[in-house]
Amino acid sequence: MGGYESLAWIRDKKGKEYVCPIDALKGDTSDRIELSNEEREVCMDVNLLIGTERW
Repeated sequence: MGGYESLAWIRDKKGKEYVCPIDALKGDTSDRIELSNEEREVCMDVNLLIGTERW
């Protein structure tokens, strides 16, 4: 599997959005509001990618 379906979109408690490879996340990806430090290292901050808080 690859492409869009292999990614998880996570919004943390502060409202920042991250896109992560599903296989790098530990546990259930639904209703996640936090990432571990290890997970954060392999995830992309969507706000940096897009350059805005809202898109």
